Amino acid sequence: MAGEGGGLFAGFRVLGCFSSHVPHVLRYHGRHREFYLATAVGRSIHTYNVKKLGIVAVSNALPQDIMCLAADRMLMFASYDNVLHAFARNKEVVHTYDGHKARIHLLQPFGDHVISVDVDNVLIVWNVQSEEEYLQMDFDKATFAVSAILHPSTYLNKILLGSEQGSLQLWNINSNKLLYSFPGWRSAVTTLEQAPAVDVVAIGLVSGHIIVHNIKFDETLMKFQQDWGPITAISFRTDGHPVMAAGSPIGHIALWDLEEKKLMCQMQDAHSTAIAGMSFVPGEPLLITNGADNAIRVWIFDGPGGIGRVLRSRMGHSAPPTKIRYHGQNGQQILSAGQDGTLQSFSTVHEKFNKSLGRGSINKKKSKKKGLKLDTMALPPITVFASEVAHQSDWDSIVACHQGYITCTTWNYQKTCMGAHKLRPEEFSKHKPIDTYATAVDITSCGNFAVIGLSTGQVDVYNIQSGIHRGHFGKERAHKGAIRGLAVDGLNQLIITAGSEAVIKFWKFKTKELVCTIKLSSSPSGILLHRDSGILGVAFDDFSVSALDIETRKIVRTFSGHHGRITDMTFSPDGRWLITSSMDCTIKTWDLPSGCLIDCFLLDSAAVSLTMSPTGDFLASTHVDDLGIYLWSNRSLYSLVSLRPLPSDYEPSMVTRPSSCPVQDVDTVDEETCDEMTEYVSPEQLEEQLVTLSLLPESRWKNLLSLDVIKKKNKPREPPKVPKSAPFFIPTVPGLIPRYVAPEEESETQSKVVNLGVLVQKSDFYIHLEDALSTNEYTTPLNLLKSLGPSNIEIELRGLAPEGGGSVEVMLSFLRMIEMMLNKKYNFELAQAYLALFLKV
Repeated sequence: MAGEGGGLFAGFRVLGCFSSHVPHVLRYHGRHREFYLATAVGRSIHTYNVKKLGIVAVSNALPQDIMCLAADRMLMFASYDNVLHAFARNKEVVHTYDGHKARIHLLQPFGDHVISVDVDNVLIVWNVQSEEEYLQMDFDKATFAVSAILHPSTYLNKILLGSEQGSLQLWNINSNKLLYSFPGWRSAVTTLEQAPAVDVVAIGLVSGHIIVHNIKFDETLMKFQQDWGPITAISFRTDGHPVMAAGSPIGHIALWDLEEKKLMCQMQDAHSTAIAGMSFVPGEPLLITNGADNAIRVWIFDGPGGIGRVLRSRMGHSAPPTKIRYHGQNGQQILSAGQDGTLQSFSTVHEKFNKSLGRGSINKKKSKKKGLKLDTMALPPITVFASEVAHQSDWDSIVACHQGYITCTTWNYQKTCMGAHKLRPEEFSKHKPIDTYATAVDITSCGNFAVIGLSTGQVDVYNIQSGIHRGHFGKERAHKGAIRGLAVDGLNQLIITAGSEAVIKFWKFKTKELVCTIKLSSSPSGILLHRDSGILGVAFDDFSVSALDIETRKIVRTFSGHHGRITDMTFSPDGRWLITSSMDCTIKTWDLPSGCLIDCFLLDSAAVSLTMSPTGDFLASTHVDDLGIYLWSNRSLYSLVSLRPLPSDYEPSMVTRPSSCPVQDVDTVDEETCDEMTEYVSPEQLEEQLVTLSLLPESRWKNLLSLDVIKKKNKPREPPKVPKSAPFFIPTVPGLIPRYVAPEEESETQSKVVNLGVLVQKSDFYIHLEDALSTNEYTTPLNLLKSLGPSNIEIELRGLAPEGGGSVEVMLSFLRMIEMMLNKKYNFELAQAYLALFLKV
């Protein structure tokens, strides 16, 4: 978006999108010795490692949503509509295959070729590298509508096709010949899978039958049937257990024992939608599944009875999220309530911190027994919720209202589950009214109280820890109309309620008495309080927005400019901006101090909910019929953005929503260095007149002058001398007064070091310096000196003097080398250090 008029917000990435109805692809990377899993998410391909389910790559986006996915050893193939693309390095499109007239629905990589089949029954074999058609085959839809394709292992140039009529055909692609027709089982073929045994293929049918068939002898080895409709996917275990798994349209998985030829076990509700893809990891007891419910799951089979348990999973909402709010003050978690009835927390940092708080339920225990499909206890989706972190480790920290439901639920963020209490007024504990429901909720900043407004105009206060009702506002009810919004100020002094009869009321929190009533021009559709600044944002049914100061209780700003219902509002952390989203597909940023519109952008789909990070770095949005949570980075934090007011006739430009951009700690599957990554090599010397230092570490030259001190310090201590054993009779000096003989002083030992003088061998450095007297070429001796350590340098310099075996000429030569270094102005610090040591010696 940065390029489009340089707006305030730039698309950053989308959270919570993991899988679609397209079956995943499992690949092995030889160099990494690791399995990778690729899923199609919207218009791009996500690649995960199977080890941790960490995302390692996101491909560039295609023009439309991906409908088919396949891969060979090198490339990944993805198609949308009638175009097929090949991706390299999990990232960029390297080949495009254009030739189909209708939507492609089957893909099969095949050596140096790739086969694609479209819905008009045209099969094309493409040469992968040249992008040319190698062969095109048209099948008659009435007699053989291709519905599945497989390349049987070890069958050179041959492919097996399944049809909606139920028959199968084996073709040789090289000679373009039909080799054999299988009559079939009078039911459409949905999937074909190669068994671990050569010549054996599993055929899934619409009738729910799986036929394990030998295609060499055309005979059926075994036959199974599941009761949940057509077979959607088949996979075989290859780690020594003869097990076949089959997926169904309602999310159950059946596991069959191939030796006993019977059903081994069932995994019910593995996904809440059809199982799109299933694959056992070769040689391991791991099964990977994905589905249109936006979930990837890795199951491990290590328990008794051969049943699998979830080892790792990545899941988002399976139906669009309708309400999002940042949780806490660090700006790293976004709570999101979706139409699938779940409440989830998404991390803006890394997917491994995502968590699901589960589905709302009237009675958790009964719900668990019934399973997902038959759950009559499930609560309707959450419409609004409020969260507070003050006491989240002590008791529930989230309170939520459900669609058309009078009871509000509490949720525990710490334990990631539904909370202990169901909050509803006493008089409704026996009978549930039909048309009364909770419409608004807020939590006090201390995390102790929840304030809940109902569609009847009643407003109640509850203690969250105990769930006890703590009173209500007004005699009977607070407002004549339905409650459209609630807010508690930052110090628990005031409660602000908005009613549909176009009135806002201020109440004292403790005494519950009415302080002030403000008549509005139009009915409010929602309110939002910025607690720090005391500014209340009010959205109206006539599509305008106002800012109300709760200190003076006056409307201070009014903005009009939206052409559709205002869906949500959010304040920037400092309270300067009010950001609104509307059904007219725009998101507008209003500057409160100046009272101007400073940013507006148009999207292809209306935003349903908005929330701004408490740290101010991101704006998050969710959209109509979309599973993702989109993050927009606030460009004013890192670049100059003009916040001048936009003209009244400003036409916003359409902005594309961001795709899943990879997280920071990505290790891409193929490390290809791009041009920007090549290292910058600085020149030897930038300018003639500049002084350049060497690149040597300080330890090579800094301590040259203090070597003798260092050597003294580093000298090993002498071991303690053993005292000479005293003689039995201590010798005395003869005389009248007995005196002891003084012990003999040890004579000083003669030094073993011979002053070699002339005998010393000439060093390389010395020889080069001698040569340089005639050649004047000083770089070689300098490089030699640079390669030596401090003590070796000292030895070399001592060897230059006549008493060390050198000569005055060579000493002169050394000084010339220093002169050359100073003239050329390089290795400056070395010249200083070497000269100082030379003079000292």
